[in-house]
Amino acid sequence: MSFASEAELEDALSAPSSALLAALRTTPGDILVLGAAGKMGPTLARMAKRAIDSLGTHDRVIAASRFSSTKAERSLHDAGIQTVKCDLLDRRAVVALPDAPNVMFMAGQKFGTSDAPSSTWAQNVVLPSIAAERYASSRIVAFSTGNVYALSSVLGGGSRESDAPAPVGEYAMSCLGRERVFEDASARRGTRVAIVRLNYAVDLRYGVLVDIASRVMRGDPVDLRMGHVNVIWQGDANDWALRCLAHASAPPFVVNVTGAETLAVRALATRFGELFERVPIFTGSEAPDALLSNSALAHETFGAPSVSLDTLLERVASWLRAGYPLLGKPTHFEERTGAF
Repeated sequence: MSFASEAELEDALSAPSSALLAALRTTPGDILVLGAAGKMGPTLARMAKRAIDSLGTHDRVIAASRFSSTKAERSLHDAGIQTVKCDLLDRRAVVALPDAPNVMFMAGQKFGTSDAPSSTWAQNVVLPSIAAERYASSRIVAFSTGNVYALSSVLGGGSRESDAPAPVGEYAMSCLGRERVFEDASARRGTRVAIVRLNYAVDLRYGVLVDIASRVMRGDPVDLRMGHVNVIWQGDANDWALRCLAHASAPPFVVNVTGAETLAVRALATRFGELFERVPIFTGSEAPDALLSNSALAHETFGAPSVSLDTLLERVASWLRAGYPLLGKPTHFEERTGAF
């Protein structure tokens, strides 16, 4: 299936599954999305709203963000989602936010860390501390990243949740700090928490597959230094993250959210070359290790992703061939030193 517009794409990314409806029946009440204006926040908030509407309850979805883009805020408001402009580093502003038994914590900073590491630590550690204190009695699903793991052998199936974190670089270290803040809230206050280590979500406007496909289509070299990756359709990532509300616990439930396959960047570029009828150009060479996550627990808990790799590749190629909009936010997946 290809999409003819951003509206069609966003409808697909926000379509709730029957399993999500069943999960939300066990976690009634309003859902507050903190940091709702990022790459995933708008479609996750819309999915939550569509699920609640399908259940026929009167619960609200509330999206809180600085909303530097009025377009993003207007889009959420038009979807029936209550929006609140809020600097989440302002403790008094966070205290004034509505109560909610269910919180999706999506705030954070990655790019710009090398130039302003203190800002990244504030966004990724101080801000979660404020939110964890404010919503101590709520269920909290906190987004994290596979970057908290060390690089692992491409033959080993990826890092598991039981593996000791070994973050590389200040961004990854600050993300582990965010996890530790929520773990501390769970230990000290009994806050029910689920930590989602995402690696990597795929929209058709950004993501690892878009980065690779765009380079192939333009005739630019594809960097092979990080020679293997994991990906998952953003709609599945949204669905699984919302279903994590039902798994929030003390101590926290920790889960890697990604696809099952370890994907070779060279093979992905070669397939895009076939789809674009171009011969890909490569630079660098594949290392024996990469940033990889084992998603067995997620698949046991939530089932298989609804969108296959072949479908993802065809969707990305179709979107790019049509010249539809991109976000212009490269993932820098090839970075091996943790400098973002």
